[in-house]
Amino acid sequence: MRRLHLPLLILVLLSLSLTIFYHKAWNLGFPVLPAQTTDNWIVEARVAFEPTGGAVTARVFLPQDPPGLALLDEHFVSRGYGLTTGTNGENREAVWTTRSPAGRQVLYYRATVYQIGASLPNDTDYPGPAAPVDLEEPFRSAAQAVVDRVRGRSADITSFATVLVRDMNVSTDENMALFVSADAGDRERVRTAIELLAGARIPARMVHGLQLADRARDLQPRTWLEVHNTREWVPINPMDGSVGYPKDFLVWWYGDHEAVELNRARNPQISFAVTRNFQDAVDAAQQRAKLMNSRLVDFSLFGLPVQTQNMYRVLLMVPVGAMIIVLLRNVVGVQTFGTFMPVLIALSFRETELLGGVILFTLIVSLGLAIRFYLEHLKLLLVPRLAAVVSIVVMLMLALSVLSHHLGIEHGLAVALFPMVILAMTIERMSIVWEEHGAGDAIRQGIGSLVVAVAGYLLMINVYIDHLIFVFPELLLIVLAVTLLLGRYTGYRLSELLRFRALARREAN
Repeated sequence: MRRLHLPLLILVLLSLSLTIFYHKAWNLGFPVLPAQTTDNWIVEARVAFEPTGGAVTARVFLPQDPPGLALLDEHFVSRGYGLTTGTNGENREAVWTTRSPAGRQVLYYRATVYQIGASLPNDTDYPGPAAPVDLEEPFRSAAQAVVDRVRGRSADITSFATVLVRDMNVSTDENMALFVSADAGDRERVRTAIELLAGARIPARMVHGLQLADRARDLQPRTWLEVHNTREWVPINPMDGSVGYPKDFLVWWYGDHEAVELNRARNPQISFAVTRNFQDAVDAAQQRAKLMNSRLVDFSLFGLPVQTQNMYRVLLMVPVGAMIIVLLRNVVGVQTFGTFMPVLIALSFRETELLGGVILFTLIVSLGLAIRFYLEHLKLLLVPRLAAVVSIVVMLMLALSVLSHHLGIEHGLAVALFPMVILAMTIERMSIVWEEHGAGDAIRQGIGSLVVAVAGYLLMINVYIDHLIFVFPELLLIVLAVTLLLGRYTGYRLSELLRFRALARREAN
């Protein structure tokens, strides 16, 4: 059981990290790539009417869970009106009220919607078989003849409805002509289709929506038909019988009702305007999370002050750099001075830029090493010697900054960002290795430290990794899991395989 403890821990860390990542990326829509924007639509409904005296009540249907689209944000503009929202049957509605309005009144509703792909229409519960409409002759016989004729050419509820709608549009059958004329509009055709479908006990309903188009003004709602196939509502185009809503079709309300209902007012007019909008994907995901009442957004780094966010953008990359050090030391076999010194140097490279940082680092370590050898002749104890090295490193950094400023080399001013204590420890350890193992080992480990720092820097400045770690900090659990996994690696390092390759050839021969 003790042997399984670490693998189980790694599996738990990976599962937890990937679960949170999947939820944030696919359900909430947080972008996995930097600088992404989301495509959404701003739809504005303008309601105008004239009061006739007394208190006025205006009821306006609003979109609710439209198929293929989701509501991201909404605003109501109604000066001097009380506002409540609720449901009325299958629809969601806004109710504006005011005591004594004067003159023509205008109300506005603005919604932001975005594409979410295929989804079921609202209210998928099966309503039960439809009750047949009580018709008089000759309409009753004609309706039965139409139903029988369509049933013989269909296989299920959906195909029955599509065949019926096509017959309504192209058939010259005299029975069908009793119900719909050639110049009938969408609404009349849908109303007729619902009556005929009821004769076959098929539940159907009328749907009104908008075909979204960029910079569209004075849009008029289009009427569609939906039939229930005992599992879900299936939309059908009343003009050609095609199944499914077109792309960017916003369902607004259901039923054979007008969008606006007035009390003590007249001449209602509603018009729609649409524009396409591009919004930062992170902002859109945060709004979406709030609408979904997701608690994850409460613990997001985006809720912190901007200055704190910038600090964590750097700190969150330290575990990634540490993992790279573990990989290069334990698997590749690169020798370095210290465990985390290359990570701190790599963080300094973010401010000094790579070439300038490498030159400054090499210059300070070389000069400090020369002075450290001089201090060896003074026979100082360890702590005073380290304190002296720190003082020398600080003076070297000051001298380089002043000199580079006079020479007009602005990169030299960034030398103050180097961690002076780490540089002092590096110089001390390099001098000890030089004395005990020779100059070759000391230079080899110094170059290894610099190589690892450069590798960490290149990883830390990668905009994709920086974005992923900041937006999805739970991915650090994967970094932790990989680090724990590498901690159990006891096999040959790549450098050892290269070192002993001649011996391997000799044994093979």
